Order: sequence, then structure tokens, then C-alpha cells
Amino acid sequence: MDLKTALEESTIALNLFMNNKFSEALELLRPWSKTSMYHALGYSTMHAMQAAMTFEQLYINIRLYRKKNSVVESLSSLVSKQGTDQLTEEEMHAEMCYAECLLQKAALMLVQDENMINFLKGGIKIRTSYNIYKECQQIVEMTHNHVKTDVYSQFEGGVKLGIGAFNLMLSLLPSRILRLLEFIGFSGNREMGLSMLREGASVHSLRAVLCVLTLLMYQTYITVVLGSGEGNLVEAEALIEPYIEKYPNGSLILFYTARIRILKGQFESAQQKFEECIAAQQEWRQIHHLCYWELMWSYIFQQNWLKAYQYADLLCKESRWSQAIYVFQKAAILSMLPEEDVKRMGEDVEAIFRRVEGLKQRFAGKSIPTEKFAVRKARRYNSPNPVKLVLPSLEMMYVWNGFAILGKHAELTERMLITIEQAEAKLNKVQSEYIDDECLVQLLKGLCLKYLHRPLQAELCFNRVVQSERRIRYDHYLVPFTLYEMGLLYKQEGDWNKARRFIETARNNYKDYSMESRLHFRIHAAMNSLSNSPIMTP
Repeated sequence: MDLKTALEESTIALNLFMNNKFSEALELLRPWSKTSMYHALGYSTMHAMQAAMTFEQLYINIRLYRKKNSVVESLSSLVSKQGTDQLTEEEMHAEMCYAECLLQKAALMLVQDENMINFLKGGIKIRTSYNIYKECQQIVEMTHNHVKTDVYSQFEGGVKLGIGAFNLMLSLLPSRILRLLEFIGFSGNREMGLSMLREGASVHSLRAVLCVLTLLMYQTYITVVLGSGEGNLVEAEALIEPYIEKYPNGSLILFYTARIRILKGQFESAQQKFEECIAAQQEWRQIHHLCYWELMWSYIFQQNWLKAYQYADLLCKESRWSQAIYVFQKAAILSMLPEEDVKRMGEDVEAIFRRVEGLKQRFAGKSIPTEKFAVRKARRYNSPNPVKLVLPSLEMMYVWNGFAILGKHAELTERMLITIEQAEAKLNKVQSEYIDDECLVQLLKGLCLKYLHRPLQAELCFNRVVQSERRIRYDHYLVPFTLYEMGLLYKQEGDWNKARRFIETARNNYKDYSMESRLHFRIHAAMNSLSNSPIMTP
């Protein structure tokens, strides 16, 4: 199998994959997957996307094509023009494919463990990948007058994907982790990363669509879950537009089209598109599960608790990603329904909450942070006389930064505010022993008021949480998260100094609370957005 033919067949497989012909794509790649690097890369990447498989076998396959010397010797030979001449086109592509495998593994670590433990443990492999990409970039820079054959263009496209993804991924990391990584030679430039991925998306290469999918993931998920919810939806729509025409029934394209609509607050339209995505193929149920997750949240935003319950229940029955989170979500949604409706459905909310702890998973000895959070909240139901959780579905919505999405729809935000105020009134009647519950309600109420542009009332709610700090018994995360939200409120009002002060207080004065890493990711994103804003002197 020569390199040119391998690239051509991989392109055909990619088109099959994007058109939902997953088995056909894998069958095309499989016969050569042990002897051709691009067949191996495509075959294993598709399997990894489907089942989060490890990449160990893939490393072995691609090593066959790399220049026959040590990693260090191979890298050092690339830095001079003489060294690049010694590498055949096949060896150049092998270096880059090997780096791509390691990059994918690093990305999986980042998604899997927000605490960064596994990411840092894998530092040597990540650094190897990073260095190979940098050397590959030098090859491109030194051979910019190279005749642009298809094989060379494919190499250049791969370099743009790798350098772009690495810079973007590293730029997301909180400053305390980034300082550690910079010490061992890493650096991340967000604008450079976005620029390289945009260039990669615009050129004709096998990896153009991968650059597009990486940018879509960044603009529609990472900026929401690990940022302050300020993704560039104009860019996301522009990126996906040509692919809607090319792959009109492609699951991934339908999925991202629907996700963009969710982020714009167009929930009914998004629900229709997710249903189309589910109907488009039956082979990869994992894509259905992603749609169920999104549909569940879209119905929560609309407070259609019965429909949200149906999708939470489907996730509990079908998906293995995180049973602890799914079961918690199901119980949390049921707790929003009248008790007689829950009994009529044959469900027992307290019994479901009690199941959560036994479902917690561990990866490489570490628990998923959101699972730990759900387990800790559900423990309230383990006592003989449990005190019910207050608005657990909305609390989990906040954990996933859902208020940043809900806030795009003023009418639904008003309705959510009424629900929160009803819970507040009920708490005031019973004089709950949990000040934590009162603080949670004030945080959620403040968020709705912030998005409804009622800043003075929002500030009052947030202040109540901060002033109750010494009385909070369990949910210590509430104070640093509230300080962060106050910072965003002041940013929204144009008071940059106050915004910085509150966000820095949240970052520097608190530790060892639930979802700490997630908040540090969000703080890092917020401080980046404030870095170009004016500093006012008193």
C-alpha cells in the first residue's frame, strides 16, 4: 500500500463515515489496518470515537513506518534542512500520524479528568507529540516553496490540525497548571490555535473536516462547560454550512446543527433537529445517547419535566457513560413533579437517589468530578429521615453552565425565576436546618435576574450567599462560584475593576470544594476575556 493510495482510501472512508456508513468505512480500512499507517489511524480513531478504546495497538502499527532510530534522534534530525531531506514523505507522514495518536490520547485525558492528574501523568507522551508537531511545523516552514502535491498538502493539513489543537487545548488550562507545563516546555496560544485550525479547515485535505469538528467542539461545548458560555456561534454556523450541503443526513452534522440552535435558545427547532439526527442512523447508538442528553436539557429549560424524564430514563437504560449522573438526573427531574404523578409512574425518588453512590466509577484510580458531586448531593437520602434536596435539577443545570444557555430565552428565564421563587417561599415556611439550601436558591435566583438584566436584584441575591459563608455546612462550593458570578455580573455592567477583584478572590481564597477544577477553568476563561478590557484607576 503506497502513501498516495492510502490517503485516497482514507478520504473515501471519511466520506462514508460522515454519511453514517460506519461499518462500510471500517470495512474499507480494516484489511490494511495492520500494515498501512493511514488505514490504521482511521480504523482506530473511528473505533476510539465509538467505544473510547485505547490507542496502544495504533502506536505499534504506526511505529513500523517511522524513521528507524530513537524518538530523540528522529526529532533532532528534523531541525536542520539536511535532516528533512533524509526523511521520505512516508516517514514524514508517519511522524505526524504518531503525534496525532498521542494528541488524541491527551485530549481524551483532558475530557475524562478535569483534575488534570492523568493529563500530567501522561506528560512524557504528550510532550513527545507536542515536539513532533513543532518539528513537523518546521518542515512546513522550511519547505514553503515545496511543490504542493496532494501528499504534501495532506501533511500540511495534518500539521495545522495538530499545532492548532495543541495550542487551543493548552490555552484552556488554568494558569497554575499552565505554569507547571511551561516549565517543561509547553506553551499555549489560543489565537494561534484557532487561526491554525481555521486554516486547516479551509484547505483541501483529509483533516479539513477534523479541523472543523475540533472548532465546533470548542465553540459549542468547551466554551460553555469549561468557559463562561461565550462561544462564537457565527463562526460555528459558517463552518458547518458547507458540510450541511455535502452531508445533509450526516449524524455529526445534524447533531452540531441542533447544538448551535440550543445555544441560540431555539429549543423547539433544536429538538426537531436532534430527532432527525436520531432517525438518520441506527448503527451507532452512542450518537443517540448524545442526542438524548441534549433533548433532556432542552426540555428542562422549558420545564417540560415529563419529556425530560423520558430522555433521562432512556440514558439510564441505554448508555454506559456515567450511570451515577444519569440516575441522579432522573431522580432530580422526578423531584420537580408532583408526588402523585411520580407514584402513578411507579417511581420512588428517594430510592433512586440512594442508588447513585453505588454507581460511581473510577478511571485510573480517579472519580469523575461531576459524579463525585452527584454522589455527595444524593447522600442526603441515605439517612432514615432524609431532608429533600432543593431544586437538584437546576443545581445540576448550573454545574453544566446551563443558565448561560437558558438566559438567551427571556420568557423561559422568567418562568424559571417563578419556579425558584416558589422553592424560596417553601423554604421560608419550613425554616430548613440547611442554610446551604437557602444559599443555593439565592445563587440560582441571582443567575436568572442577571440574565434578565436586573443587576441590582441579582447582586442582592449573590451578596446573601457570600454573607452566609460561615454558616454553610456542606456546599462550600457555593461561595467561590457565587463570587465568580458576581465578577461576571460586574463585567456585564462594565465595571472591569470589580469584575477582576471578585473573580480573583474566587480563584485565590478558596480550595478543596466540589467542582473546584471546573471553576478554575471558567475563571481562566473569564480572566482571558477581561485581559483586553480597560483598567480603571480610582
